[in-house]
Amino acid sequence: MGITKTSIFSNKQNDLAIIFKVLGHPARIAILEYISNQHSCICNDIVEEIGLAQATISQHLKELKKINLIQGEIDGKKLCYCINVDQWNNIKTQLDYFFQNTKQNCC
Repeated sequence: MGITKTSIFSNKQNDLAIIFKVLGHPARIAILEYISNQHSCICNDIVEEIGLAQATISQHLKELKKINLIQGEIDGKKLCYCINVDQWNNIKTQLDYFFQNTKQNCC
């Protein structure tokens, strides 16, 4: 597969593609659902809830952090994660705009 020519697309299109790519894994969706229903949580709690290995969860958390959808704080020896509400709302706005402004024509 060749390299994607991202330069020929708008910043909005590239940004949205990155968001879809990060959200395109069911484990990340499960992690977001779990975190969003907690006041805060610790990575081991996520491992127990989702049922994947610690290293796998850490990789998924890293991807979610790349788009600033989650944030973490060190609490002693533990790392607590929560939803970054500002970015959550920003992504929601971008998705709403995309879906509202994409025509739904059928052949």
